[in-house]
Amino acid sequence: MTAFGSGNAEYVLIQPVDEHDLAEMEQEVSFLQEKAGGAFLLLPVKAADWNRDLSPWPAPPVFGKEGFGDGARDMLRLIREEIIPNARQEYGLSEHTKMILGGYSLAGLFSLWCGHESSLFHGIAAASPSVWFPGFLGYARQRPIQTKAVYLSLGDREERTRNPVMRQVGDSIRALYAHYESIPDVKAALQWNGGNHFQDAGLRTAKAFAWVMDALR
Repeated sequence: MTAFGSGNAEYVLIQPVDEHDLAEMEQEVSFLQEKAGGAFLLLPVKAADWNRDLSPWPAPPVFGKEGFGDGARDMLRLIREEIIPNARQEYGLSEHTKMILGGYSLAGLFSLWCGHESSLFHGIAAASPSVWFPGFLGYARQRPIQTKAVYLSLGDREERTRNPVMRQVGDSIRALYAHYESIPDVKAALQWNGGNHFQDAGLRTAKAFAWVMDALR
């Protein structure tokens, strides 16, 4: 999949994506270029099965009949053992290049989970992450996070829903931010955006990556 940015980059941004994310990639890259210049290399990673590949453990359906699988560990392995080594070779990346994992919605949740599971990533950029996911808040409180910077965001209308699972997202992200903010040596942010979950996904993701890059300087 096409990479964006500079091979001689200070930061590598790894983003699990679907077709909707790819449609907004131009806007995302434009924002990042304006904010970070040539300091980044963005590597989109296509998720073949969104609900399976990015879920840390099985969970029942929230909308419709499609539930969630437990493919996150395989996706993390792919990023660790193939995506990053191939990028190092192809673009001549330094061992000092900072790795940032991020994404939107379920990809944001996956990124947060990876921050707890692996020390590979210097920062996590989670835009409107699916932190309503059953069991995630308890997991995050019990398993230490292994990254230095965590960005969270949410649309200010996302918790205004009749769905009993989804409407937990506001309280969950506030609690998660309070938890990360209490950890010494971890920089944390929570940004509220206007609108619901389906607005400005590319721009929100770009803002997430830009904040993490700045926090790691």
